[in-house]
Amino acid sequence: MRTVLNILNFVLGGFLTTFSWFLATLVSIVLIFTLPLTRSCWEITRLSLFPFGNEAVHVDVLYPERKNELMNAGGTLLNVFWFVVFGWWLCLLHISTGIIQCLSIIGIPVGIANFKLAAIALWPVGRRVVSVEVAQAAREANARGRFQ
Repeated sequence: MRTVLNILNFVLGGFLTTFSWFLATLVSIVLIFTLPLTRSCWEITRLSLFPFGNEAVHVDVLYPERKNELMNAGGTLLNVFWFVVFGWWLCLLHISTGIIQCLSIIGIPVGIANFKLAAIALWPVGRRVVSVEVAQAAREANARGRFQ
């Protein structure tokens, strides 16, 4: 089912959002001062191409033992810079694509996935794309470690 939904996403406008993320990745590679954003761009490019079966999870959830306040502060600064340069137009692209996809009954699940990607487009730094199963296991392990 995930494969069918991923193909449907690509056909109903996902190619446009994926291409936009790929373009943002290339721009972040070319401009030296945006090089720290490249990994986040590439991760979300993959998520935009295959939104079903994958999920963007913050690195603090995946690796709680590596949690570092200095890195979190740096990530916040990069996210603010990202929002100004790339984030707002990618978010608007995902919202408009999601609205267009939701106009048909068959496109509603794909449109909802684009609305989720719109939120991620605003603050992508520090997120990694993993399978849904890995994300759930990481959340459970993180919760167990927090409440013990």
